[in-house]
Amino acid sequence: MPSMTAPVLDLSGVTKRYPGAEGPLPVLSSVSLCLAAGETLALTGESGSGKSTLLHLAGGLDAPDEGRVTLMGHDLAALNDAGRAKVRGRHAGLIFQQFNLVPSLTVAANVAIQARLAGRHDPALDSRLIDRLGLSDLTARYPEQLSGGQQQRVAIARALAARPDVILADEPTGNLDEATGDAVLDLLLDLVTETGAGLLMVTHSERLAARLSRRLSLSRGRLEAS
Repeated sequence: MPSMTAPVLDLSGVTKRYPGAEGPLPVLSSVSLCLAAGETLALTGESGSGKSTLLHLAGGLDAPDEGRVTLMGHDLAALNDAGRAKVRGRHAGLIFQQFNLVPSLTVAANVAIQARLAGRHDPALDSRLIDRLGLSDLTARYPEQLSGGQQQRVAIARALAARPDVILADEPTGNLDEATGDAVLDLLLDLVTETGAGLLMVTHSERLAARLSRRLSLSRGRLEAS
């Protein structure tokens, strides 16, 4: 059940436009949503509907043209890039389709880096995540020595190792087989239960979306209940 306390993530009247040949093209139009601590929300919709843009705004990777994005009480739209990065590093765990692993670091070091920067490094949690994600035999390897699916699992472990308040996941099982994808979602839901984090997950999978506590759909930049 959603908490009665302040939401961990709140988007209010958010609009985002990108340049187009015939002028600014609206990607999101007056989008509003709240995510409570411990709540899991699936975001679905056709390709190009604005799902990834919404996640980027929620994580402070971009700023809206209109509206307000509040992450753990911080108004991201009122901050500059450095301010948004500070809030994001402290409170958000990002699992995006670009893995952005550090090429010069081993798997073990990549998993730990975000937690270290956030001042929350827990070696026991690192070990548990590495084990649950099937990375135990890969900890001394470097990203270039991994498959795409393995890199994705490292990126997931890195995001969760810092015990974020909000997990923002863009197709986190997209490069994984069904069994591994199910295991990843099990882990995400376990961490939500354990830490009280909120989870906002973009997915095209009806089966995975059905396992989350709530679901919304984006269509032509607008949210609809589904």
